Amino acid sequence: MTLRRRDVLKAGGAATLAAIAGPLRPRAAGAQGWNQAAFGGKTLDEIIRALGGSGHAVTRDVSWGATPEIAENGAAVQVSVASTIPRTEAIGIVIEKNPGPLAAYFEIPDGTEPSVVTRFKMAQTSNVHAVVKARGTYFVATREIRVTFGGCG
Repeated sequence: MTLRRRDVLKAGGAATLAAIAGPLRPRAAGAQGWNQAAFGGKTLDEIIRALGGSGHAVTRDVSWGATPEIAENGAAVQVSVASTIPRTEAIGIVIEKNPGPLAAYFEIPDGTEPSVVTRFKMAQTSNVHAVVKARGTYFVATREIRVTFGGCG
């Protein structure tokens, strides 16, 4: 049997591809399950209970960054939230009048600056709550964002 150059290259290419593709096979993601009860909650109190809290305190230790008071387009409202509460564990954003009020929930690892920036859609003018979990307690800061052109719907 005579080996031609083309046959050797084909065989070598297939072997190389098999060697590379083996470690690149898809694996199950190691993500934790999402809190369906919290993201399905309809009121601020329901959401906080689903997150493991029993109530909340109003605070001024949460700043809103560049969050607009009037959003020209509800399809892309940028919200920036930062906490000065020591040992902040998580920051959530709740939009009262949206179909799914809990818009985002970020767990803050130890040693990380407790600050988040995100965008979301708002169907109409609504109170927006920054929910901060620190030392096992939930704190809430509220701001009304007016929408001049709807984004959900």
